[in-house]
Amino acid sequence: MEENTKNTGARIIKQLLAYKGISIKEVAEGLGYNSAQVLSNKLYRDTLPLNEFVRIVEFLGCEVKTISKDGKNEYIVEYKND
Repeated sequence: MEENTKNTGARIIKQLLAYKGISIKEVAEGLGYNSAQVLSNKLYRDTLPLNEFVRIVEFLGCEVKTISKDGKNEYIVEYKND
């Protein structure tokens, strides 16, 4: 896969936002970010940590799944708010 076609965390979130018709501002407000710009910058730079990615994906009504290469095992990654 070429570098510009990889599904990075930021790219997946942007696709979900477009699909669901939700703005970055709505996600930022819903998750308690100080401003939408903070989230926007992280998406632009593709610097979301895994826990933040999972939290956003869950907010958008999806889940993060890890599947073994042989397809025999699947694991759902969940956000824990400690």
